[in-house]
Amino acid sequence: MSIAHWSTTDTRVGPFTAIVAADGAVLASGWTADLDELTPQISPSLLPSELREKRDLGAVSTAIRRYHEGELDAIDDIPVRQRSGEFLQHAWDVLRTVPAGKPVTYTEYASLAGRPAAVRAAASACARNAAALFVPCHRVLRIGGALGGFRWGIDVKRWLLDHETPYRA
Repeated sequence: MSIAHWSTTDTRVGPFTAIVAADGAVLASGWTADLDELTPQISPSLLPSELREKRDLGAVSTAIRRYHEGELDAIDDIPVRQRSGEFLQHAWDVLRTVPAGKPVTYTEYASLAGRPAAVRAAASACARNAAALFVPCHRVLRIGGALGGFRWGIDVKRWLLDHETPYRA
């Protein structure tokens, strides 16, 4: 029997909930206060048998607060656990290397993941990402800079990209 903990943090862009395994790895996260929006995103092989609310998730809660307050690299070292096929696993790892303030297109993302022709697979990696923010799928755009889709809404994606864009005089 595996137990995971969850917590919701109020952020500037709305409530943010994270589900964290006993070892501190994020299993699912996103801008919602509804666990029913997050638990279906967890791979069945990782789905905990019990979820318990915990006010503070330690390093994860700290990283969420610090990121939303402007410390954009606060999320970088938080462990994440997702399961899927080899390409998606690799694509999620690659996505964690895309720096804040330097979004890439889906085409560039596919190239970074080592499969330049696999643009749809790269888009699928974003769509199937359970650990939003920690695996920053919001940093992937359509060619020409259009936002594309985002599970948590285009307004949230726009806020995140603006939040990560360095001030320009």
